[in-house]
This record gives sequence, C-alpha cells and structure tokens, in this order.
Amino acid sequence: MAPTDPPPPPPENCSPINVAICAGDPQPDPEDPAPAIVVTLRDIASFRPAKPGNGMEPGGWAIEDLPANFVAAASVEVVSGTLLGQPADVRFTPVGYRWTHSDGATVESGQPGANWATLGLREFSATPTSHSYAESGEYVVELSVVLRAEYRFAGSGWRAIAGTLSIAGEPQRVLVGQFDTVLTQGDCNAYPSGPGC
Repeated sequence: MAPTDPPPPPPENCSPINVAICAGDPQPDPEDPAPAIVVTLRDIASFRPAKPGNGMEPGGWAIEDLPANFVAAASVEVVSGTLLGQPADVRFTPVGYRWTHSDGATVESGQPGANWATLGLREFSATPTSHSYAESGEYVVELSVVLRAEYRFAGSGWRAIAGTLSIAGEPQRVLVGQFDTVLTQGDCNAYPSGPGC
C-alpha cells in the first residue's frame, strides 16, 4: 500500500475543517478604537451638589417701591463618588441664576449678584438681581441655580456631560412695608411735643 500524502493544513478562517476558530472569540481589530463612554445626567444622580444660599439685603425685609437686592451663594464644587463602577469626581459649575418672586416677577442672570457695598452702590439702588415690590405684604422668593456638569475618572481629564441641571436653594421670606420720612426738631424722646414728634 502506497503511502498517502498528509492532509492539507486547515484554513485560517472558520470552516467545518477548522472548528476551533469558529468557537473561539474573535480578536479585536487593533485599528478599531474602543467605544466611547457616554455619561448622562442620570448617571450622576448620586453626586449631589450643595444647596445654593439665597440671600438678600436688607435681610428679610424691603420697602415698597424700592429695590431689594438678591444675592446667590453658589460656586464651583467637586463631588467624589462612584460612577459606572469606578471612583470618579463630578464638577458642578454654576452658569445661571433665577429668582422667582411670589408677586409673579422673575429675575434671571448669568451672575450670582453682589451686595451694594461690593458694587459701590448706595442702599436701595437697583442691581441686575434686584426687585421692587409694588405693594406691602409678605412674599416668598425661590432661587434656582443652573449647573453644568463634568466628570473624570482617576488620572483622566475633565469631560463634559450634555445638558444642565437645576438645584433649588431655601425659599427666602420677605416682609415688605411702607416707609415715611419724618423731619423732627431735636430728640422726640426728650421733647415729645416738638415739631414732627
């Protein structure tokens, strides 16, 4: 019996002759980039920025038809936690401010506002974040701050997250009253019957 030739080697691609290649995991193409991680606002729901401060001057009261000045306290904040199973940081940056007054007025600004002294203004001067109440009474002011979010994993740079989120501060109660200027001659306690007393 004549010796037979050895069978040809199996092909390099999947075929009934080379079942091992069919069963194995295909090797990733080194030319193909890894799929990009997409992080959404929903993914960072467990990262909670601090509530913004909702301040005003004068503190808690205002005079009818004169501007009361409202100032938000919010700054860039980094919160650490776990994101997609990995340690990560989320950075929140304020980009907008909205004061909603219970008399129906709304004031929006790209800045948090500043007190009169910082602005170099006299008390009861109008500012970009001030509001005047037309009638006496008790009002409520609600503040919401719009935040832009970015994230990073250990050793990576900051990456933006699409969209913005809004966080509310504590409501501010404002008592508005009238103010009358009275000119007197001398001390009304010492001279109660004096002019203007």
